[in-house]
Amino acid sequence: MVEVAGRAVGSKGEASVAGNTPITTSGRTAPLLSVRDLKVHFPGRGGWWTRRSVIRAVDGVSFDIRAGETLGLVGESGCGKSTTARAIVGLVRPTSGEVWLNGARIDGLSDAAMRPHRATVQMIFQDPFASLNPRLTVGATITEPMTILGLHSPKDRQFEALRLMRLVGLDPRFLNRYPHEFSGGQRQRVGIARALAVQPKLIVCDEPISALDVSIQAQVINLLMDLQQKLGLAYLFIAHDLAVVRHIARRVGVMYLGRIVEMADSSELFAHPRHPYSEALLSAAPLPDPARERVRQRIVLEGEVPSPDRVYAGCPFADRCRRVESDCRATPPRLEGGNHQVACFHADS
Repeated sequence: MVEVAGRAVGSKGEASVAGNTPITTSGRTAPLLSVRDLKVHFPGRGGWWTRRSVIRAVDGVSFDIRAGETLGLVGESGCGKSTTARAIVGLVRPTSGEVWLNGARIDGLSDAAMRPHRATVQMIFQDPFASLNPRLTVGATITEPMTILGLHSPKDRQFEALRLMRLVGLDPRFLNRYPHEFSGGQRQRVGIARALAVQPKLIVCDEPISALDVSIQAQVINLLMDLQQKLGLAYLFIAHDLAVVRHIARRVGVMYLGRIVEMADSSELFAHPRHPYSEALLSAAPLPDPARERVRQRIVLEGEVPSPDRVYAGCPFADRCRRVESDCRATPPRLEGGNHQVACFHADS
């Protein structure tokens, strides 16, 4: 568990989308990012003798992110968090649904049509070494997005690269070094500088600290939070570490089998989880207080982990849920509620 200082700030509430036009509610500005019923399906197993199955990696995800806000996405491996992130930035083509960015619909755009929107949304990847081109120097890595989008003159790009290196805590003298000459934490700072090069409004962080040493994770988290305050950035922050998400995110969504099953303010969700899966997920996170850690009761999920190629008539969590009833297996629950939304017929109130 890492300790981070401060909290990200943001606005409460969500706007809705009617038809193909984002709208405002109660005089508030429209969200920076709106995702509506996003689905990403992949072809599964099968052959000429049997019908090919469908992998429902993301199966109807909806949420909003406002300017300057951090939304955290948590869930076990394979639940669709990273696929959701990649669909938003255009690295994966959605099967259906809508993605609105800064008032423009971007789902399904070609690479050429998506290029003007790259300056609004950027991504920080999980593996800082694999995401950097080993043949490019740090300076070339940071200036490449500016060159592609035609930002600044060649001379000004070098000055901007030096400024960004200082901003993320790297020595500008390392501008001509290559990725293999840096540590993991330094490489991730290069990735952050590259994401900032086009002055985005939203950064999608796909588990940006999971590949780093524990001693470095807090430094990167604090850097992201400082940058948010200085630059007014919005984050979609994906992580396994619930303690980190609790500190950096204003709102948190819990994903299970390609769907969001609970969404609430961070403090509310961690204090009063309502979905049975959220309760089990939070009970598995270690507590910093040894006395509380010894006496608390963990919730152990039973049954097999469901397959994303299976079609469920009811709730996908029904086979592992301790509060399951007959209606759970007949009808899929919808994510409903006000500031604390939950997809469960028998959620704790």
